Parts: sequence; C-alpha cells; structure tokens
Amino acid sequence: MRKIYLYLPLIFFFILVIFFARQLILDENPSKLPSVLIDKSFPPIKLNQLSSYKLFNAKNLLSSGDPSLVNIWSSWCAPCQIEHEFLMKMSLEHNVKIFGINYKDDNKDAIEVLKLNGNPFYAIGTDEDGTQVINLGLYGVPETFIIDANGNIRYKHIGPILEYDMNNIILPILNKIKRE
Repeated sequence: MRKIYLYLPLIFFFILVIFFARQLILDENPSKLPSVLIDKSFPPIKLNQLSSYKLFNAKNLLSSGDPSLVNIWSSWCAPCQIEHEFLMKMSLEHNVKIFGINYKDDNKDAIEVLKLNGNPFYAIGTDEDGTQVINLGLYGVPETFIIDANGNIRYKHIGPILEYDMNNIILPILNKIKRE
C-alpha cells in the first residue's frame, strides 16, 4: 500500500501530460465561445433612443446593403473604452457602418463618452435593463457581431476589438462578405 503513495505524483504527472497533449493535438481554443446564432437572422430587438442619436432598429440595419457591425458597449466598461479607438478607425477610415447597443448604462454617461471620444455609430439604441440582448446570447460587454447585407449574423467577437482583431479578423471577414 505504501508503494502506491510513492507513484501518485508520477500518475498525476502522466494525467496532466495526457490532458495537455490532447489540447495540443485537437487544437482547441478554450477562449473561443460558440454561438448558435451564426448564419441565422439577427433577432428582433426593441431598443430605446439615446438622446438625439439616430435609433438603431432592424430597418436601418438592413438598409445599408453592405455588411455591418453591431457592437454592444457600456460607458462603465473598461474594455469598451479600449476598443472605442478601433471602432472609430473602422467607421472613419474603412467606412464600416457600425450600430451600437448601449447595455445597462446611464444615458448621461453614455452620451458623455460619445462626446469625449467621438461617435463611431451610425445608429444607437439603449437596453437599460439588459432584457433585449438576451436573444443575442450576450456573455458580457463588449461583444460585436458581423451582420451581412441580408441581416444574418456571420461572426461573433467576444471581448474588445483591438488592432490585431480589426486588421486580421474583422476587416477580412467584412471584405470576404462583400465579395460574396
């Protein structure tokens, strides 16, 4: 019985080796969260207007004729503040139409952020209590969806869009959808 205790660390080591080898072989990304909404229509949501900004609704989402982004953000969200620079860059330099959903936020704070940092959004809606974005399967803010010209969700990005994400994920997907 005492010999078994001597081999326990070795047994645990081999279990860990097998676990990590499996992760490497299967090339699974543990940070990638699947979405059941991919290739499905953007679900109907009813948002409130944020001050005098154009209201985001299904009609103006489909009217663009090009792929667009739907970004869920809040003024209290630090990663949202980090990604704001790249949303501005996509909106101004790459002519990407971005729709914003302001999530569980104080309207005054949201307006202040847009006044200070610029407004990358073509239209914005607010979801003060968070009930409307439930249909989008929100994990947390920020999250961004790429929507094709037909209103179908083609990609879901969880977390802030940084320069790498913008250049190597978001813009290439948008360009691919435009070519289709």
